[in-house]
Amino acid sequence: MTDAPVNDPAGYTPPKVWTWNKESGGQFAKINRPIAGPTHEAELPVGRHPFQLYSLATPNGVKVTVMFEELLAAGHSGAEYDAWLIKIDGNQFGSGFVAVNPNSKIPALMDRSGPEPIRVFESGAILMHLAEKFGAFLPAGGAARAECLSWLFWQMGSAPFLGGGFGHFYAYAPTKIEYAIDRYAMEVKRQLDVLDRHLADNEYLAGHEYTIADMATWPWYGALAKGLVYGAGEFLSVHEYKNVQRWTDAIAKRPAVKRGRMVNRISGDPASQLHERHDASDFDTKTQDKIGEPAKA
Repeated sequence: MTDAPVNDPAGYTPPKVWTWNKESGGQFAKINRPIAGPTHEAELPVGRHPFQLYSLATPNGVKVTVMFEELLAAGHSGAEYDAWLIKIDGNQFGSGFVAVNPNSKIPALMDRSGPEPIRVFESGAILMHLAEKFGAFLPAGGAARAECLSWLFWQMGSAPFLGGGFGHFYAYAPTKIEYAIDRYAMEVKRQLDVLDRHLADNEYLAGHEYTIADMATWPWYGALAKGLVYGAGEFLSVHEYKNVQRWTDAIAKRPAVKRGRMVNRISGDPASQLHERHDASDFDTKTQDKIGEPAKA
């Protein structure tokens, strides 16, 4: 960080009307645009299971694959799913994907378990849809349900400050802006403190019960607590949040979570990458070390 250039944004005066006349810069500049809708025709594949998931193992994608694996582990055989890989390289603007998610973001789900297919987009909506459909990982009512939903929506509202705010300016922006990094680092540390204080008195986010609130929050803040995102663990002193660390470790040990993290993953150890998931046996036979790259020693 100290050797990176820090630009002075003081010389920029916003125009009266913004126009899109150049790339914004940074890692994702070539796919960023100020308009919605498809850029090309591309049908989505459909497998044999009741649920068709189109995703990538970003934190938002991991939420849903963990949920599916937890449902299956709990005995809900009707939760069988096909997980198709959608790389964030322009594939999210194909006509088929946009028809499932007009916002062109992963994950997107087609529920084909009923007489008419139902599309569900936004990771929190998918978690709620599945939880209510199977009566699992969401308390039925009262204070416990309210607590679970409060933390679920806390995560949905907070994570953009972590990813689009801190992560963008710390790791992806073409220049390092001290004000932006300080602003979002402060907010992310505040969020970690919110979690840490709550988890001091609660085993999981909704109390003693593991719920979709944990499944939604763990892929973002658990990864952050272990220094796995943006290379920012030391910068944010994540080791200081002892209760977040305890909660993170407990969830990481769950077998369904271990499987869910592998689905649609395209980076890291080839043995941890299952690009597509169409059967439970795929975890044993179709990881990248078995069909593609050799596993790391």
